Amino acid sequence: MKLSKIVQVLEEIAPPELADDFDKGRIGLILGLKDEVSKIAVALDANSCVLQKAAEIGADMLITHHTLIFHPVNVISKTLAASLKIALENEISLYSMHTNYDRAEGGVNDVLAASLDLKNITTLELGRIGEIETCSSSELAAHVSDCLQTPVMYAGDRQEISRVMVAGGSCFRKEFLEIARENRVDAFISSELKHDVLREYEDLCLIDATHYATENPGMKALCPRLRELPGIEVEFIDQPSGLRAVDFGSDMDGNVPDTNEETNDCKQKENEKDSLEFMLEEQSRNQIRSDYRRSLGSENRRRYLE
Repeated sequence: MKLSKIVQVLEEIAPPELADDFDKGRIGLILGLKDEVSKIAVALDANSCVLQKAAEIGADMLITHHTLIFHPVNVISKTLAASLKIALENEISLYSMHTNYDRAEGGVNDVLAASLDLKNITTLELGRIGEIETCSSSELAAHVSDCLQTPVMYAGDRQEISRVMVAGGSCFRKEFLEIARENRVDAFISSELKHDVLREYEDLCLIDATHYATENPGMKALCPRLRELPGIEVEFIDQPSGLRAVDFGSDMDGNVPDTNEETNDCKQKENEKDSLEFMLEEQSRNQIRSDYRRSLGSENRRRYLE
């Protein structure tokens, strides 16, 4: 299929005019190489690891949420050079759909709301509001953790939550939090929760479900839509951020995890014992589950443990 035809389809899915002003020049066809496309790779980020995987599967095009170059550059770093080298040598066209896909019907925020089983969903300018069966903060946090398969952190101890706002990515910002207040939601789910927000919005249950986990489902949901195109093969590349952390109480012997294993394959390859998402389980997910189990009756607790 012609590259220009695929671009047309993508612009129908996420019209460029829906994007924020700051996305001007950062979305759409960032790098156009082959005129004919037969295989498309889809991912959240256009980093060197994802590009290498796209090259390995023979993709002619990589579609991502986050663009390869967000800020204008005068000096090309080795990291950027490596990414561009992979794309150019393997003739992989790059296409980015960012805030326009956040707002689009069936995009990041619609998929996030559906992934969390929200009902009676209201579409906002950015974000979605929906209803859930009444639950406590810890129960909702456990639900989010299970649905998105990620550890979460939360603040705000509320016993009756029924109205929830979601916004994928780093949306714990004043403009969105004020929208949550105006719409009288009980909980707000997003990522990159900061200390000043915790102080200022104590009236809300705030759940940080990580940037990757709140946006990645939306990109994965794009794949079935693209597979409807004739003669096009589509493959999703699931590549977490690669953030790593050490829990201060996790290793009293001073042992350092081996970070050199499979370095040549991909430095960002996730490792459940080392990655931030899984290392945080000791401090967040286990506590959430513990709170959740305590909140259940004895019969339901037995079923949960089974």
